[in-house]
Amino acid sequence: MSPANPRLVDLVGRLIADGPHGLNRERPPLIALVGAQGSGKTTLARAAADRFGAAQISIDDVYLTREEREAMARDIHPLFVTRGPPGTHDLALLQGLIDALSTARPEDRTLLPDFDKRSDDRRPRSEWRVFEGRPSAILVDAWCLGALPEDEAALAAPVNALERERDPEGIWRRAVNAFVAGPYADFAGRFDAVVFLKAPGFDVVLDWRSQQEADLLRVAPADLPDAERRRLADFVQYFERITRRMLEGGVKADVIVPLDRDRRPGSMPA
Repeated sequence: MSPANPRLVDLVGRLIADGPHGLNRERPPLIALVGAQGSGKTTLARAAADRFGAAQISIDDVYLTREEREAMARDIHPLFVTRGPPGTHDLALLQGLIDALSTARPEDRTLLPDFDKRSDDRRPRSEWRVFEGRPSAILVDAWCLGALPEDEAALAAPVNALERERDPEGIWRRAVNAFVAGPYADFAGRFDAVVFLKAPGFDVVLDWRSQQEADLLRVAPADLPDAERRRLADFVQYFERITRRMLEGGVKADVIVPLDRDRRPGSMPA
């Protein structure tokens, strides 16, 4: 993955300098960086956190445990065993981390969770990261925060093979939509700023996600095994409906930054 774009890091710095909204102006500002898979939001959040003394948390690190998602798969729909879509994150854990960081004293040590994607489960607390003191800001990279729910008519037709073959009655996508409309919308409303890194289209998402996987495997994107790319093509279908919705304007964001296919930002606030 390429380093974070300096213009985007500067943008986050300006949002941090704007400070928190609401009654409690003494807390660190809370900023969300959202966008499609592979858009560079985690890279940006980490770079900005390092530069400005902020705490960075990825929503990927507060997935529900494998056991909790298996329970959802039994109780609601089998597709909930797969991490990523709304409903598969522990928002209560994330809010607790935000509260702890917001009130931390200089000597405090806040444990930040880590999720092991290879084992598909949360790492034990003994392996969590430590943030010392109180951050200048709290940066949360979360692909779906700010997404707006769809109406019932839009949910009727499947958008891809995953929905057509594995959710023919629409139970899973309606449940996901309910999470978007309820707890995720409530959670997003607590942020001082939401920055949407807008991909040029959904067609780039598989390429971006494949590049991420190639980087992890330390191979060139062209050398990514065909089986791995097929797995990723299936995986991005879990995100397709909401990603398309956001790209078409179904997102509530304070700043929208258009990206080109190489993730270079277009116009943004001065």
